Parts: sequence; C-alpha cells; structure tokens
Amino acid sequence: MFARADDFAYIIDHSGATVVCATEDYLDSVDGIRDRIGGVRHFVALTGSRAGWLDYEATLAAESPDHTRPDISEGDLLTINYTSGTTARPKGVMITHRNAYLNTIGTLLHLRLGIGDRYLWTLPMFHANGWTFVWTVTAAAGTHICLPKPEPADVFRLIREEHVTWLCAAPTVLIGLANAPASVRGNVPRGVRVVTAGAPPAAATIERLEGELGWEVTQVYGLTETSPFITVCDLLPEHAGLAATERATIKARTGVELITSGELRVVDTETGREVPHDGSTIGEIVVRGNVVLKGYYRDPEATAKAIRDGWFHTGDAAVVHPDGYAEIRDRLKDVIISGGENISSIEVEGCLLRHPAVQEVAVVGLPHERWGEAPCAFVVLKPGQTATEEELREFARSKLAHFKVPQWFTFVEELPKTATGKIQKFVLRGRAPAIVRQ
Repeated sequence: MFARADDFAYIIDHSGATVVCATEDYLDSVDGIRDRIGGVRHFVALTGSRAGWLDYEATLAAESPDHTRPDISEGDLLTINYTSGTTARPKGVMITHRNAYLNTIGTLLHLRLGIGDRYLWTLPMFHANGWTFVWTVTAAAGTHICLPKPEPADVFRLIREEHVTWLCAAPTVLIGLANAPASVRGNVPRGVRVVTAGAPPAAATIERLEGELGWEVTQVYGLTETSPFITVCDLLPEHAGLAATERATIKARTGVELITSGELRVVDTETGREVPHDGSTIGEIVVRGNVVLKGYYRDPEATAKAIRDGWFHTGDAAVVHPDGYAEIRDRLKDVIISGGENISSIEVEGCLLRHPAVQEVAVVGLPHERWGEAPCAFVVLKPGQTATEEELREFARSKLAHFKVPQWFTFVEELPKTATGKIQKFVLRGRAPAIVRQ
C-alpha cells in the first residue's frame, strides 16, 4: 500500500534529503536504491539493525541534549509532503511554519483538545503531517499513543487499556471499526471523540459509531495543500433536537471554515462566480488564506496551475446549503455525467452503505452506449452476509432517483486503496471493458 521503491528514490532525490530514516520493514527497499540517492549522507534505522545503518536509539543516547536553536521565520519551510501520484510523479507540497501553526491553533479552538487528553494514532503520521496532530496533541499537553497499523482488535484494545479520548481516521478505517464484531470490540468505552477526513464519511457510518459505540464524530475537510484543515462540520444548537439519522446526515457535510484557516468558496468552473446556496448547484471548491501551501517544491508550473488569482483550486466538487454549510459531492473528475445529468458517486455510495449486508462500496462512471456514462458499484460485503445484484439495485431504487441507480454491481473481496486509505477509483475504472461487456 505504501510507495514503491521507485517513488522512494524519486522523492528522496527530488527533495534533496540528506538523511533517511526507516523502520526495519523498509531497510531492503532503501538499500536497493542507494545508487540513485547519492545526496544522502546518513541512513538511520528506527527499528532493526544492519551494516551501513545508524541505530536511532544508540545515536540519540550518545549525543548531548544541549542544542542551539536556529532562527526560524514563520514563512520558512517546515515540511515537504509528497502527494500520491497516480498518473504522474508525486508533487512536493511546501508547508511553512505559519501554515502548520495556524492549523494547529484552529484545531485546538474548534475540536477542543486539552490537558490530559490521550490520542491514539490510528492515522498515519505521514498523511499531511498526521493532520498536524503530531504538534496539536503536544501543544495541548496530551499523550501520544502510537500504533503501527489500525487493526480493529488492536484499536479497541488500546482504547480500553490506555483510556483513549481522541483518535483520527479516514472513513475506510471507521467502516472497519463500525462493522467489527462484538468479539473484537469487547467492552467499548463511550465518549471517544473521533475526527474524520480524507474522504466524505457516509452518514450511516457516523450513525453507527455514535449510536452503537457512543462516540462523537466530527468531520473536517481539507487537503495536504491546506495544511490540511480548511473546514469543520460543527453542529449548531438547532441540530441537537434532530433524529439521529438527520443529525448524521448533517455531520457528513463538509461544514464551514475554521476561523484561523482562511476563506472557502464554491464556484462555477466556467464563470468563476459563486454558485447559489441552494444545496444542489455543483461547483469547485477554491480556497485562500493562512493554511494554503507555499507552492509545489521545484515545480512552478504545477504551482501556477493550482493557484490562480490567489485562490487554490482543489478539484473537489461541492454544493452549498442555504445555512452556509458546504458539502462535497465528488472529485470533479469523479462526477458521473449520465444522459446529461450529474450523479454524485458519494451520494450513491452513502445510500448503498445503509444496506445491512454492505461493508464498503465504491461507485465510478463507466462508458454506456446510450447514456454516455452510467454508475458502476464495486461492493465489499460484510463477513457472513449475502446480497444479490438485483437486491442492491432495488434497495437503491427505493432511495435514489432512478437515473442514479448503478447500472452494474461487481462484488469484490477488497477495494484498492492508497496508504492513507483513499479508494483508488482509477484502478476500478481500469476494469471497465470486462464489466461493460457483461
């Protein structure tokens, strides 16, 4: 799931890194590309040991704790985060000290972490700097509880044993937790606060986590390029009296700007004008302000393409509701246009996830002789559950406009994902010829 050796070589060389740190799982991969990363002066093994590698703990213990703190300006580069490259090389997102600092302050203000909170690392630290929680938890005087891999049994065990109060996770991880059997869950403590982002969570997943486990789920939205948070879906007082299903639907929206982050608009891709706040007109999310990246490292062309007239163009398609809450409907490239009508794959996925036999689902547009494109659903069933294509089609027809109902259903053991848990829809589209011929 993680980067290939070729990606390692490109990123290390492109960034100009002079020190490489790796756990024992990746020592072989790095040793295999040493001839391609000649600028590296030190190789540090975080775990394991091998000739040609410094032992992290021993090296740290041998050094004096005294150090001279360098002068740092808020505009100085803090990190270069390489985004997933699907059709091209990964791009290096330049995040400054100011970017990360203001994201951390906004997170503390809106999510309200505090002294004594205990944070479980169910999110990869390399994913947009762990959504800056590497600094946020420390700033709040909280405790970091590290976890190599978010297996549901380990997550629930650590929540119990370590008295966890907070965790962050992509929706795919939350689906695994929500659908874990009672034997895996054990005695689940209530009151855990969960932050989710990376893809819009299904309302059904939020409803299960809050209703069955007694956890509190908050969705935030952003990208690596926005440090990463630009919005948070905070509930308003008037939402408190809503039924659980209605409240979960609102929580699945993208929300409104953090007060420290900047400004968000949803604009028509042709005219650049803001779309009406009617909950149905789709436009592209554009943002500007404190958390927007400095640029792409050593890639002025990509920077100029993404940041135009001071606005960063996200590539995310969204609507704005009359109450001002934005709601992502898709990536622009993932919107399905069938017979001239726009179909949100996220809406169709959210519907199918309410079927009791469905654990995960991804919907993509595939070529259709009559309609140009039509939805295709790739479905992962829950262990021990069964469902037929016709059963799922009828379920969707009962809840969606009929033109949104998938034309094809394909049952799979698992969905292809990136290391950060995002579903790789381009891989699924690659299966189009075999599916369309059926």
